[in-house]
Order: sequence, then structure tokens, then C-alpha cells
Amino acid sequence: MPCNVSIDEPRVQFELTRYLSDNWVPVLEKDVDGPNSLPLKIDGEVPNLGRVSACRRVARTIYLGSAPTVTAANRGIEDRRVKLGCVMPGESPAVFGDALRRMTTAATYLYADSARYWYSTQPTVTKLAEDRADQLKSDPDKVVAEIENRLREDLKKTGDFSRVHPMPATGQDVPDDLDARLVVLGVDHPFSKEAGNAAEVEAKAVHATRGNTPRLYQNTLAFLAVDKIRLQDLDEAVRRYIAWDSILDDAGVLNLTDHQKRQAVTQKESNDSVVKARLPEAYQWLLVPVQNSATDSVKWEASRLNGQDPLAVRASKKLKSDELLFAGLSSSRLKMELDRVPLWRGQHVPIKQLIDDFARYPYLPRLRNTAVLLDAIREGLRLLTWDKDAFAYADSFDDKSGRYRGLRCGQMVNVTENDLSGLLVQPNPAMAQQKAESLQTDPARPMGTGGNGPDRPTDNPPSGKSTPAAPKLTRFYGTVSLDPARAGRDASRIADEVIAHLSGLVGSEVKITLEIEASIPQGAPDNVVRTVTENSRTLKFTTQGFEQE
Repeated sequence: MPCNVSIDEPRVQFELTRYLSDNWVPVLEKDVDGPNSLPLKIDGEVPNLGRVSACRRVARTIYLGSAPTVTAANRGIEDRRVKLGCVMPGESPAVFGDALRRMTTAATYLYADSARYWYSTQPTVTKLAEDRADQLKSDPDKVVAEIENRLREDLKKTGDFSRVHPMPATGQDVPDDLDARLVVLGVDHPFSKEAGNAAEVEAKAVHATRGNTPRLYQNTLAFLAVDKIRLQDLDEAVRRYIAWDSILDDAGVLNLTDHQKRQAVTQKESNDSVVKARLPEAYQWLLVPVQNSATDSVKWEASRLNGQDPLAVRASKKLKSDELLFAGLSSSRLKMELDRVPLWRGQHVPIKQLIDDFARYPYLPRLRNTAVLLDAIREGLRLLTWDKDAFAYADSFDDKSGRYRGLRCGQMVNVTENDLSGLLVQPNPAMAQQKAESLQTDPARPMGTGGNGPDRPTDNPPSGKSTPAAPKLTRFYGTVSLDPARAGRDASRIADEVIAHLSGLVGSEVKITLEIEASIPQGAPDNVVRTVTENSRTLKFTTQGFEQE
């Protein structure tokens, strides 16, 4: 075995003799190369290290290389010299660096100070930390509390969920609300691929009931669970973190040296980083109830989370990518769901009822909140093609007369969460009522003179003749100039405030022609001519072209 220390000098031989005295037998057997030693155990557990006996070679090198420095003020050998004493041609130094890190964390008699390492007959605080970590196996409440505290800190960022419910004790702790929420199950309900695992059983119970009453709004919940196997690694990391933290708290009682205090601080920070990395690795299972149609049974889909975001953000992104959570809904999708189920109650449906339906039934899209549905309603009401792709709006329905009060078709209606008393009306009955009302004409009213007003009879009406009705206006035309810098905005206002009213009339035919005239005194560059000409053809301009003065 190559070693960076020469053993020909008398001083080294003397120190080695002292190093191999009876006091060092426990060190050799436990941390260097005994049949039950730590290096042999680690090499057996990690194939990448065991392939080259990395831990045993590191332990031997430190044991021999640090012997001359036992009584020196600056004890130990540097990590680069440890690697130099281990690596053979063709081998990677990084493997031995990994072995050194593992040994430093777990060895009882191996000391480390900055980049220097040495063995001593006195146990390090590592042994004390291991003992305290083992004792926590019989006191799991401290470990669970630490995991829950870290989870709550991570779940402060809720993503697209209105709220997050961390570790509820029972279904009673999860409110029955209209908005989408994430329920994070505790470590006592881990997930595994086995049927009837603890996470799925608990998720079904919370999804079905709230305490002793059935849950109404079942289409608002998704669940996050910890992996059963990864939970063991997380538990081990948390126990080590708590152990090192307790050693620092008891530093005065334990009479720790400055070196041991520095070691404890380093190990606490190291294990804190490990816990932060293992927490999202453990909480990786997203459980979601899915129902394809009203006649199908509810199925539970389990999917893994990935990414670097906080847990709730990862969960919401995964749900949105799988279309299991909608932060936005188009009016056409809403119309499709209204007709598919169907959700109509006769020829209309109250908006309040529609909000209730989307929160109740898992075969409908899971919406982030009520505002998503109201946005889709407002978008559909102002569509020019409302009669084919959307719906109409009415304030109420009069059962006696069989007509809708306040019927509005193809108009902008400001539906808000503070006023949900209106109805969505199917296009056919809305168009029928609109047509019937347009055919009803008012009684003829003659036009008077001399201040009688339009509602008063004239002073001298022609005898024997009825007053002719005012002629109906059957055509409209208009021309407007748009600001080229804000053409989109101006065109949108014209569409909402003029075209929408005209196209909403029964039997109306609206034609819109856009005329563009550009004067270019300096002449248009060739690339602009090509671009505009090609785009005009693609957009199917009836006429287009450049010309000279």
C-alpha cells in the first residue's frame, strides 16, 4: 500500500510502537481494520467503495500517517495526503474522498480539524451523537415534531392551492370549502405500492367524510404523502440532526474542547443540509381522486413529484400539467361540461348551483377557486358567437309567464362573487324569447307639432286615416380611424361596445371590413415588402399590395 509517510526514521518507529500498544486495540478493532470494524461495514454496504476497499485503505493510511503527530501540537495529516496514500494508478481520488467523509461522520475514534485527520484513544463526540441518535428511536415524538416543523415552514408557499392543511389529525381538521386545497398526510400514514397502504386509506377517509358527516365538496382536495422507504432515511437524518443539536446545547455540561465544539457545529450543519435534501425526496407521492363520468367509480391516481420548488408548488404544477387542477377555464370548456353531463336544470342553471356542482363532483374539472368559474362565465357571455359556443344570462325566470327576466345575449355582464343570483340560459330558448319579443310592436304613435311631444296626439289629425308607424331602421354603417400604436385595444373596444350589440339582434348579419392605408415617403425596404406581402396572403386579405406614387 502506498503511503506518504517514511517509516525508516527512528522517531517514526518509536511513535508506531507507542501507537500499537494495548491502548490502541479498541481503535484498531472498531475504526481501522478489525473483523467487525466500521470501515469493513461501510465497504460492504456501499458497492462503489467496497470494490476498491476504499474505507479500509483510508483508515489504514490515517492510522499510519498520523502516528508521528500524536504528541505534536499540530496533529493529523491533510486530506490530500490521505488520498495520496490510498490511490493506486487508474483509480479515482473522489472515491476515497467519499470514504473519508463517511468515516468522519460515523467513526468513534477518528478526529478531524479543518482538513487534518487523526486517530486518538479517546472517543470523539461522534460516539456520543450516535448514542443519542439511537436513544431517539425510543422517543419518536421529537423526530415527528421536527419533521412537522420543517414541513410547515416549506408549506408556507401554497402554489396554486388556496390553502394547505399540514398533517391533520382527522378529517374534522380539513374544512369543507369550495376552493382547491392540498392535504399533507403525517408520517404515520406513509405511501407504498401495496394495495390498501396507510396513505391511501387515510386519504379516502378524509375525502369521504368530515368527522361524522359526509363531505360535500369532494372535488376540492388533493393529498401529499411520504414514501415508506424514504421515510427511514429521513428519520435517520433527523435523529442525527437532533443529536448534534443537543450536544451543542449541553456543551458546557459535557466540557467539550474548542475542537469538539467546532466538530459539533460542523456536524449539525451537515446533518441539517441532509434533512433539507431528504424531506422533499420523502414527500414525493401525490394522491388524487379521479372519476371519468358520473356513472364510474372514483379511482385514486398516485404520481411522483419532481423539481426544486417547495412541495405545494410542485404538487400544483404536477396537477395542472395533468389537467387535474385548473387555474383558468375557457368558456368553450365550460359549455362543453354543461352539455356533456349535463348540468342544465331544464333550460337553464343557477350560477350558485353551478359553483356547487364543480366543487362537489370529481368527474368535473377541479377548479382553483370560484373566481375561475366566474371568469369563464363572463368570457362566454360576451362572446359574439354566444349562440353556438356559450350561453345567455338572465336575472331570474318567471314560472307564470314562462319567460326570463333581464335576459341578455352576447353582452358583457359583471358577474361577481357578491352577486350570484343570476341564471345561465341555453342558447335556443334565449334566442326564441329574444325573437318573440322583437316581433311585438308598440301601438302606433303619431308625431305632433307645437310642443305636444311624441306621445301626444296632433292638434288636427287627418279624419278617417290612421297615423303611419315610424319607419324601422334596418341598416347601420360606420367608419372609424384607429391609432396604429393601439389598434388592438381600440378594435377590442369597438367589438365590445358596438359590434356585440349589432350581432346580438335576431337575424342580423354583420360584416366587418378592415381597410389599411399607409403612406411611406422614404419607400418601403425590400424585407418589409416581402414580410407584409407574405403575411397578407397568409391572413387571406381580399386585396393587398404596394404601389408607386
